[in-house]
Amino acid sequence: MAIKLMYITNNPEVALIAQSAGVDRIFVDLEYIGKEARQPGDTVKSKHTLDDVKKIRSVISKSDLLVRVNPIHENSKYEIDTAIKNGADIVMLPYFKTVDEVRQFLQHVDGRARTNLLLETEEAVECLDDILSLNGIDEIHIGLNDLHLSYHLQFMFEPLANGLVDRIINQIKQYDIVYGFGGVAQIGQGTLPAESILMEHYRLGSSMVILSRSFCNLEQAGSMEEVRNTFEKGVSSIRSFEQQIKAMQRENYSKNHAHLISLVHDICHSMENRT
Repeated sequence: MAIKLMYITNNPEVALIAQSAGVDRIFVDLEYIGKEARQPGDTVKSKHTLDDVKKIRSVISKSDLLVRVNPIHENSKYEIDTAIKNGADIVMLPYFKTVDEVRQFLQHVDGRARTNLLLETEEAVECLDDILSLNGIDEIHIGLNDLHLSYHLQFMFEPLANGLVDRIINQIKQYDIVYGFGGVAQIGQGTLPAESILMEHYRLGSSMVILSRSFCNLEQAGSMEEVRNTFEKGVSSIRSFEQQIKAMQRENYSKNHAHLISLVHDICHSMENRT
C-alpha cells in the first residue's frame, strides 16, 4: 500500500488541487501555543483557524481532513469539539509529555473522529508504553523537528540516523497502531534526499508522511496553474519512486540506511563547522 501523503494548507483552492493530484490528507494546523518558544524562527508557523477547518471541509470530498489542535490547555475541549463539528476526520494532538495529557485528549475526542498522536518530546518517549496502553489511539506520527530539539540534537533527521526512530517504532508495532514520521520534499530535493527518506519509510513500515512546505512553496509560485503542475508532477514522482522501492530487495533498504547515517553525520559535521 502506498504511503499516505499529507499537506498543510488552509487555502481551499490549494486543497482542491492537492486532492486532485492524489494527496491523501489535507492538514489544517491550529497549533500555536508554545511553538515560537520551541522553534524560534526556524520553521514556518501556521496561522490557521477553526473557521479554516469548515472552509476546507466544504471543498474536499476524497481526501481526509486532519486537524492539528494545540497541546492540552484550558480550552482544549472547546477546540477539539469545534474541530470535529466543523468536519475533522482526524484530530492530532501535538507536543504531549504525559500519559494524562493523552488520556484527556482521547476523552475529549470520545470516538467522534480518528486520533493521531504527534510524538515529539523526550518525556513522551520515556512513558511511551504507558501511553500506547490507552484505548482509542488510531495513529502515531513521529515529529522529527521538535523531537530532535527535545533531545538537543543538531539536525532534524538525527533521530532517524541514531536509532531513536527505530526504537520508537519497535514499541509502536507491539500495539498494532498505524504510524508514520517526519516530512519529505520533492523527489530530487531536500537537504537529505527525498529518495533516501522514502526508502526509510519502507524499511520501517511507515504509513504516512507530511509533504514539506518546500514541496510546493506557495510564496514562490507564480500562479495556481504552477501550483497545480507542481503537485501533479511531485505526487506522481513520489508514487513512481515508491514502485521502484517496492521492487527492491531488503538489502537495498539496509544499504540506504547506512548511506543515510553517513549523510546525516556529514551534515552535522558541516553544521558544527559553521558555528
